[in-house]
Amino acid sequence: MQTPETVVLPLLQHIGAQCKPVVKPRQIVRYGEVVGVGRAFISASLHSPVAGKVKKIGMVTLPNSMHLPAISIKTEGDQINPQRLWDEMTAMDWPRDCISIYAPETIAKIIHNSGIVGLGGAAFPTHVKVAPNDSRMIDTLLINGCECEPYLSCDDRLMREAPKAIVTGALLAGRAVAAKEIVICVENNKPEAILKLQQATEKTLIKIAVLKTKYPQGSEKQLVKSVLGLEIPLGGLPSDAGVAISNVATIASVARGVIKEGPLTHRVISVSGRGIKHPKNLFVPIGISMGEVIEYCGGITEDAARIISGGPMMGFAFSDMTTPVTKGTSGITVLTHDEISDEQETSCVRCGRCVDACPMNLVPTRLALAARYNNPSIAIRYHINACFECGCCTYVCPAKIKLVQLIRTGKKLVAAMAKS
Repeated sequence: MQTPETVVLPLLQHIGAQCKPVVKPRQIVRYGEVVGVGRAFISASLHSPVAGKVKKIGMVTLPNSMHLPAISIKTEGDQINPQRLWDEMTAMDWPRDCISIYAPETIAKIIHNSGIVGLGGAAFPTHVKVAPNDSRMIDTLLINGCECEPYLSCDDRLMREAPKAIVTGALLAGRAVAAKEIVICVENNKPEAILKLQQATEKTLIKIAVLKTKYPQGSEKQLVKSVLGLEIPLGGLPSDAGVAISNVATIASVARGVIKEGPLTHRVISVSGRGIKHPKNLFVPIGISMGEVIEYCGGITEDAARIISGGPMMGFAFSDMTTPVTKGTSGITVLTHDEISDEQETSCVRCGRCVDACPMNLVPTRLALAARYNNPSIAIRYHINACFECGCCTYVCPAKIKLVQLIRTGKKLVAAMAKS
């Protein structure tokens, strides 16, 4: 997509502390200029995807209901050609012989300065994952190409079109964490991506792991289990098992950030679903409105019923078309009336289907009841924060109970209790 007339940049597009604005209204900014600084360790800086003038620092509400300050920038003057950025990403001449000139600390610092976060949806600051740490030894770096959420295919397209950028980024990240082994993980429903990556990894130590297509294969703990056979206990992290994990789009951005000195200003998103007239994968500037993206795809169909930021299992429904694309926006899914269940919620019959479906072996009904009856202590007892909101429980529930939505409410109750 071409550069829009205005971009809106929320100051929190990542897990962690909100970044601080370093621009003022009516200030002229260049493409790639820092407009928000992430001063905390778990934070990420924000860069302008356009050249223009700062309009204001107002407020914006994201699909996940977060109400945040945001910087609006009106485009002015000469703009960088987004085609040039995409051509850089898909180039066939990504270097590998220069990897050793970068010290691990330098790689982590460049990633931090580039504002790179996890582009698979979680948006965790990438420099934290790759920062050298003597007390946390990493044996294996997994590059996650398991895009298992229905309708989304942006990572698949990126693996097909920019495999060498992914390989270079994987080598850089592997050097940063001193990994002994690097594995790119792809599901078996992506044969072209597998072939392209196999060709791109020739004469490297990177391995390709072809995994069974199943949901949610791309979840960190499930990925570690599938590839390495390791169990990560509740409350644990992949790093506890000597594993670091990063998404393929994130790793491509690492390559561009380190080699090309380019900050994270654009990303690939999927615009899909039966309710969109012309589904596409698009390379868009961060901060463009969802409405402009949908319009570029021909708009929605007459039977469109719900617009979701992300995929249908883990995404958030929204209706405000001025909502901006953020670093964590993996796609826009538009569902039709035929795809949405309008059945009324009934009483839980204790059938246990949600328990069987939960990949984390939790008891979703207990968590939902704890949230419904405002009891965060029970929610903590049943490990509510271990839930990564995959939506499997809601999908299989015969009573049509909105389990994921209740669990999200429960997490907010737990967070509020922790602050009090």
